[in-house]
Amino acid sequence: MSVDPRLARSRPQQQQPTAVPPPPPPPPMGSLDSVSDSSLVVPDDQFKLKFCTICASNQNRSMEAHLQLALAHLPTISFGTGSLVRLPGPTVHQPNVYNFNSTTYRAIHSELASQNTQLYTANGLLNMLGRNLTIKGYPERFQDWVPGKPRLDHREDQGAAGTEAGVVDVMITCEERCFDAVLDDLHNKGGKLNHPVHVVNVDIRDNHEEALVGGRAILDLALSLNTAAAKEREVLGDGGWDRGAGAARQGFDEKVPDLIASWQERWPNLPALWSLAWL
Repeated sequence: MSVDPRLARSRPQQQQPTAVPPPPPPPPMGSLDSVSDSSLVVPDDQFKLKFCTICASNQNRSMEAHLQLALAHLPTISFGTGSLVRLPGPTVHQPNVYNFNSTTYRAIHSELASQNTQLYTANGLLNMLGRNLTIKGYPERFQDWVPGKPRLDHREDQGAAGTEAGVVDVMITCEERCFDAVLDDLHNKGGKLNHPVHVVNVDIRDNHEEALVGGRAILDLALSLNTAAAKEREVLGDGGWDRGAGAARQGFDEKVPDLIASWQERWPNLPALWSLAWL
């Protein structure tokens, strides 16, 4: 698999097979594939929607999207919907399995590097985990998330600013089974906050190359949604917005399907689904 170019300059040098390479440092902010275009960065003095990205294991697709949104200065959290974190192992019948919410990206990186540095470098896992540990501490399970619970222990995560209250406006899943799992879980949680949330699925194959493309597409969608929300608030005022009410919120909610349709025309190879739900 290809290597994320944002980490190319910080990859560890080749070592003896028995040595465990250290995780790479954070990707350089101004590198080729980072969000460096000022038009792709939302100024801190402007309104920002709050986003959540979701895949099965909170490792590849959701984390690439998390990084892209965070680099654009959009408030972002991320999750996985699986029962356990599953990563490729030495064979298809021997996956590496870890617990959500407790096993850190750094610990997974160290374990896989000690098992087989050559294999997990070649298939991109060590590079992926090195990226992840610069974004946040550990993979989180969506079904264990409590909407409205303060995320005070995530203040060092990339994209954490604005997510402290544990509430989001838009959830973007990366495959249909995750989309279904999210909607089922939100229904089971009962929408106690009565806070509307747009749930969008962007179907992305689970490999490093397509996760990178999918992350860019998700960023494009997020910026479109954020621009539309900001305009509605500017014209109609922000009264009731935080309660999921008011003229601006209603206007934005009504525009979301058309915004997604326009986005789909720009990204025809990434099929999308949409639903409105409540936290």
